[in-house]
Order: sequence, then structure tokens, then C-alpha cells
Amino acid sequence: MAVEMHAGLASEGGSKLKMLLTFVDTLPNGRCNVIPQESSNSIKDWKFCNVIPQESSNSIKDWKFDFIAYRGFFLDGLILGNTDAHDWSEKGTYYALDLGGTNFRVLRVQLGGGRSSILDNDVKRQPIPQHLMTSTSEDLFDFIASSLKEFVDQEGDAESSVDRRRELGFTFSFPVKQISVSSGTLIKWTKGFAIRDMVGMEVSGCLEQAMTRKGLNMKVAALVNDSVGTLALGHYHDADTVAAVIIGTGTNACYMERTDAIIKCQGLLTTSGGMVVNMEWGNFWSAHLPRTTYDIDLDADSPNPNYQGFEKMISGMYLGDIVRRVILRMSEEADIFGPVSSKLSMPFILSLSAFLVKLCCFRTPLMAAMHEDDSPELTEVGRILSDILEVRKLVVKVCDVVTRRAARLAAAGIAGILKKIGRDGSGGKTPGRSRSDNRIRRTVVAVEGGLYTSYTMFREYLHEALNEILGEEVSQHVFLKVTEDGSGIGAALLAASQSSNSVDRDVIDGKLLGNLISLFVCGHMNM
Repeated sequence: MAVEMHAGLASEGGSKLKMLLTFVDTLPNGRCNVIPQESSNSIKDWKFCNVIPQESSNSIKDWKFDFIAYRGFFLDGLILGNTDAHDWSEKGTYYALDLGGTNFRVLRVQLGGGRSSILDNDVKRQPIPQHLMTSTSEDLFDFIASSLKEFVDQEGDAESSVDRRRELGFTFSFPVKQISVSSGTLIKWTKGFAIRDMVGMEVSGCLEQAMTRKGLNMKVAALVNDSVGTLALGHYHDADTVAAVIIGTGTNACYMERTDAIIKCQGLLTTSGGMVVNMEWGNFWSAHLPRTTYDIDLDADSPNPNYQGFEKMISGMYLGDIVRRVILRMSEEADIFGPVSSKLSMPFILSLSAFLVKLCCFRTPLMAAMHEDDSPELTEVGRILSDILEVRKLVVKVCDVVTRRAARLAAAGIAGILKKIGRDGSGGKTPGRSRSDNRIRRTVVAVEGGLYTSYTMFREYLHEALNEILGEEVSQHVFLKVTEDGSGIGAALLAASQSSNSVDRDVIDGKLLGNLISLFVCGHMNM
């Protein structure tokens, strides 16, 4: 994984990993301290981090200034947008749309300004009709825009009477070539979607046109991937968060990379010295992956053959069908199941059911139900497949093998990210020094997705494998944190940071504020 990450950063098309730039150069931070660099003796080594108005603030003198270390540069002015210098003083209502699988979510987030930004949020989840996943872009986005409008109307937004264009954070969890923070073109579909007329189109424009057709006055202020939204919210709550992984219907990951390591964009400059990279790791492939005939057949029968090889081995969209194919072959080659059930000849029969939304909201629910059936007679397995106890035990074993392989592959992927950024315990190691001599930093990976959060056995196998790969010494410093609704709330936070309605953007001159900060710091340092 780490080798392919290097290749993907070196050149376009250099790896199966797309390693897409997101234009998110730093992440929201819910807390900020004055932290000088260890070798810092100069004010130049400090960075302006946050400008936070006091709750009762009516004048510039009531504002508080925080600084953190930053590579010897002092920022002369207020940096706006997706940066650590963001003041997080937005107030009002922001919306987020999270489209990333068989369901989409609409969120309404109320921001109160200051450090306690998130006051409240409401969520509506709705399944996408199967036929819309292969229909036209207009049909799909009209359906989504109608649901969004209904949600906005039902919530009774107090600000709806004001004739203004509201801001939306759009989490679009498919490969996109980002043009700016708020726009990008679709590269290809994944996760069972196959709407051909939309490939190459600008995604935000498609949604905004649909919203206009439905009479909804709203614009896309931030277009992000689900993993980026999860990373943003994870970092907001815990500044040690360096990466995010989605393991649900589909799978993906992103992380913060140094700009000087992004060779394919030489000369790229950001205020933070870094940029979030959307890996699109579902498309990762290596000859070392344990691919079987079941994987090969599943890929050939999928809507996107020869793509998303890694995703088809670890995500909830496909695990149930791998189990089905194994059981079907066993039924055909041995008499252990009796006559081959017609159910087993139907692709994804172990994935598609009302159980999908009720239980876990990810594909593979029946597989998970059978695997985690701990009743003495394996009643759930019998309800789904077989009346014979020995056969039920065999089915559970198949589920266990497929799940364990998927979890271990996902753990290896996470370890690859940590290795790439030097968080696997080997970063900065020099000859003659033992591993214990290197300072191991606390590292957090934000995780979202029903396969991880709702499938207990999958989660346990992943943790076991990650500890095994990293070793006990390093693994005790690595934490996987579930970020609930991160892909939605994170998008709303990023939309708020891009909002053209922010009072501070209208009334505070960055240059003047930068001078005030300089005076404040110099005065403080001379005290």
C-alpha cells in the first residue's frame, strides 16, 4: 500500500491509487494551544492558529488570539477557508448532503459561533431506489433534490423567510477530480452505480441545477469525499487525527500529506504545508492480494469489472456475495446442502433485504446475522439457509473466513498509511538506534461505516490484525475512533468555513487583523 501511495503521488496514472488532491489544506481544530517549536527562539516560529470571539464580544479588543508552531513563518493576516487559521465563529444553519452508497443522508447543522460551534443537528436517511443507480443524472439528482427540499421545509428553518442562498456541504463519495473546494468532475462510478451520462460532468453543478428545478435556493459551498468529511470532524474533536477510513457499503481512505511529497504537483503551496489526499483506496491492487476464483467471478459479474479490486474484497457491498458464491460452489460439488437452492443462484441475495436498513445499513446484513448467530442451534442461520445443524456450522465457518480476510486486508491498508507518514514506529529512525529510542506519537484514525461499527467480528479481527502488524509497542499509541455522521457533519463544518455569509469575512480586514495580532504578540513577548 505504501509503495503504491508513493507512486500515485509521483505521477498521474502511476498507480491504481488515484491519490486525488482535495484542496483542503488544513483541518478544523476544536482546540488550540500556544505550542512553540522545540528549537524556536523567535516569534517567526509561531503560527496564528485561531481567532475566537468571546461570546459577549462586541469589539475587536474582546477577541482572544492563539498561536502554534509553524516552520518559521508568521502569517500576516487572517487566513480564511479550510485552514487551522479559521476562526470558527460562524453562526446559523448549514446543510449537508451525504451521497455515498445505497442510502443518502441529509443533515441540518446549527452552529453557534465560538469554540462550541455545533449546537444541534438533525438527520434524515433515505434509500436510493435501485433503478436510479443506473438511470440518468437528472433522474438521480431530481430525486435527491426533492428529498432535500422536503427536509428543509419540514425542519422549518427560522432563516427560510430571508431571501438568501443557503450553504450546503456535499459529501460525494465517488472518485472525483477536484477543481476547487466546491467543485469537481466525476471520474467513474463505484458501489453499484452506473449512470453513464454523468461521467466527466461537474458534480456540484448537477446537484445545483436539480435544486433550482425543485425551487430550492441553495448552493454547494464544499464538495468533499466521505472520508474527507470524516477526517475533518475527527480532527475537530481530536487534533491527533491524521487519517480517516470508511468501511461500509464501499470503502475509502484519506490522510494529511506533506505538499513537498506530492511530486506530481511540484510547486504546490499551502498555508499549512500539507493537503488532504483522497486515496480512492478501493481501487488499490497488488499481486500480493489473496485473490481467489470467487473474487475473479464476482468482479466479472459486477457493474464495474477490473475496477475497485480492493473494495470488492473488503467492503459490505460484496462480502455477502463472496459467501454466496462459496456456498453455491459447495452445493454444486457436494451433497451437503441437498438440492441447490434457487436463492443461491441470485447475485447479492445475501445482501439485498429489508434487513439492510433495519440492522446495519450496510450490504452483507444476512451474512453478518449468520456469522454472529451465537444460539446453540444457530437459529438465524437455519432461518436464512438450512435446517441441518452441521450445515449451519459450515456456513458460519465460511462467513468467518471471508470476514477475517476482509478485516485483515483493511488493517493492512491502515498500517500502510501510517507507514507512509511515519506513524508506524519507523519514521525518522536512524542507524544505530533502536525502535524504542524513537518518540512514538499518539495517532488517531477516524473510522466511519456500518461494516466496522455494526459488525462486531469484523471490528475485532481488524483490531487484532493491526496490533499484529504494528506490534504491541506501536499499537498502544494508535487509536481507531468511530466518528458518527462525520461524513455529513464534517461536510457542514467545511461548508460553514467557506460560507460567503460569514460576518467576519465582510467586516474584518485580514491585513488589519494581522497587524493587530503582531502587536498583540510583540506586546505579550515583551512583557
